[in-house]
Amino acid sequence: MPHPRRQLERIRDGDGPGADQARIAMTAEARPEQLRAAILALVHARGADSSICPSDAARAVAGDWRPLMPEAVDLARNLARSGAVQLTQRDRLLGPDDEWQGPIRIRLPRRSDG
Repeated sequence: MPHPRRQLERIRDGDGPGADQARIAMTAEARPEQLRAAILALVHARGADSSICPSDAARAVAGDWRPLMPEAVDLARNLARSGAVQLTQRDRLLGPDDEWQGPIRIRLPRRSDG
């Protein structure tokens, strides 16, 4: 799998799912806006049968990505609250307001999950 930054560039340069969000992620000045757009661009480009890690979005927008992880997780929670994405852990659906720890995945909502 290519580096998330390269993935974002490829998404931006195409007209497929997530292209508009990839453009925002690569041009926005505010870090939260970049991260939010990167999450959306990457999950849309991966499609309904795949997912991303919050670190994919952080790595796509910054070389020093580790400090961005708490913010990326918080933004993923907010996106899940709005219904734009779902959060999973070991294929188990997580509630955005539930207490959880450990690695999570972010995916597009699936019809069968409600």
